[in-house]
Amino acid sequence: MLNQLSFVLPEINREETKKAVEAAFEKYRFYLLTVPDERLPKLTATYSLVPPINTNEFHSSTEDIAIRTVDFERERDKYIEWIGKAVNRLSPKEREIIIKRYLKDDEIFDYELYNELGYSESRYYRYKARIFYKLAFILKVEVYNEK
Repeated sequence: MLNQLSFVLPEINREETKKAVEAAFEKYRFYLLTVPDERLPKLTATYSLVPPINTNEFHSSTEDIAIRTVDFERERDKYIEWIGKAVNRLSPKEREIIIKRYLKDDEIFDYELYNELGYSESRYYRYKARIFYKLAFILKVEVYNEK
């Protein structure tokens, strides 16, 4: 008999995977907020008793903050686009659940959503678990059990 190739899929830790997807959505919500005050440049002068060191580097704290702000905004925009593309790969009904529950500004609870959509509680949670499973693979945040 010919040797068969065996392919064993690693077992997914569903609870940790769910937490990873929810953390990705929480980060998405965070990135939708405005830039925090500490990232804004300081307009007051700072004084120091340490003599300046003359080097060929030309930058100030304002320039450093501006660079960090631009890097943060670039990372934020890339992350928001990444989450958007992942959600858009879902079916329209799956997308509706995720957008209404996790991606909108106003907080809605699961029981409100499944009542609004006309789903039973058990059907909603089964559907949501399957959506999270798909999203974990799309976002590449799935967590595997250790053997």
